[in-house]
Amino acid sequence: MHDIRTIRDNPAAFDAGLARRGLPAQSAEILKIDEQRRSNIQAAEEALAARKSASKLVGAAKAKGDDAEFERLRALVSDKKAEIAALEEQSKTVSDQLTDILMSLPNLPADDIPDGKSEDDNVEVRRIGSPRNFSFAPKEHFEVLAAAKGLDFATAGKLSGARFVVLRGSMNRLHRALGQFMLDTHVDKNGFTEIWTPVLVRDEAMFGSGQLPKFAEDSYRTENGWWLIPTAEVTLVNSEAGNMIDEANLPIRLTAHSQCFRSEAGSAGRDTAGMLRQHQFEKVEMVAFTKPEDSAAELERMTKCAEGILDALEIPYRTVILCTGDVGFGMRKTYDIEAWLPGQDTYREISSCSSADDFQSRRMNARFRRDGGKPEFVHTLNGSGLAVGRAMIAVIENHQQEDGSINIPAVLQPYMAGKTVITPDGSLA
Repeated sequence: MHDIRTIRDNPAAFDAGLARRGLPAQSAEILKIDEQRRSNIQAAEEALAARKSASKLVGAAKAKGDDAEFERLRALVSDKKAEIAALEEQSKTVSDQLTDILMSLPNLPADDIPDGKSEDDNVEVRRIGSPRNFSFAPKEHFEVLAAAKGLDFATAGKLSGARFVVLRGSMNRLHRALGQFMLDTHVDKNGFTEIWTPVLVRDEAMFGSGQLPKFAEDSYRTENGWWLIPTAEVTLVNSEAGNMIDEANLPIRLTAHSQCFRSEAGSAGRDTAGMLRQHQFEKVEMVAFTKPEDSAAELERMTKCAEGILDALEIPYRTVILCTGDVGFGMRKTYDIEAWLPGQDTYREISSCSSADDFQSRRMNARFRRDGGKPEFVHTLNGSGLAVGRAMIAVIENHQQEDGSINIPAVLQPYMAGKTVITPDGSLA
């Protein structure tokens, strides 16, 4: 959510930020509504003062026996009471209108991200690892023999429909191993605290993290009003909603392995083969709360934490900075990490690491106080560390062998009963 005071102080800069996102200027309309709101508040305060003054004089007029003055003052008090109620109602209506506008507008892009209209304008920052030279034509994950039997799309379709999968045997174990490895790495090496949270949340949590009101159609809602989280970012970020955080406790770094649910409303027809784009999937999420001056460095750190998982899994990848036309609604700056998928002969997103600055903390009122200072909004950051299903796809495709087997990366072998290979029939050996 945007700070109205910042818009008042520099409306041109606000409109310039929106223009970089391809949006029209909004400051004039916002400030007009804000002025009306402030005028109503001031008028209500003046009417309240007049009512209080008249109320004090009513008794004196009655005591003097001045019936005319008594009736005049009593009528004035009644009129002011009605006027105050009307002004307060008007003020609430205008305040709600202003809030709706401020809540519906995206975060302003950081100065150092590239301008652009779509993902085609994102800029590569670095490329790590070289794609393997296969002596055979590499297959997509669902075509590799060792994986094919364990990726049961037919049963999932019978149970739930398209964009679901049932994992069996070694594939389920590989999936579980990846999630556990990621969690252990972020906790033991990267200094995150592991959290387990609900996957059902109230409206307030979805508003706080920025999923509502704009992206309601991308998420699932139960009949009794809970939302299924599209990412654990929602719960981790909102864990500090309404809190005054002790400065000494910053930064706070949290991680969670959770189920995630997305309707994929805007991706009809895209990535329908295999398990690249699912309605239900798992992700290990990272979230950080920092002081404003520390958030830029924290974003670089978080991105390195996500990249480190791919390094350990021996997956080539590249990191790109998103342009103004591709950066998410609530984010100021985002790095996407894209894993190399030889079966598709391309890089595909496996993690996004972003800084929201104070955009989310304003929506959920998460603040901290420096010694003797005024409360300030914390900065929030989030990142996938990583999407578990996509990491499994990357492992399958990059470590497939000509006979259809899959070599298990060394870091996963302790989670796979010490086995080193998934054989063409799906067994561990």
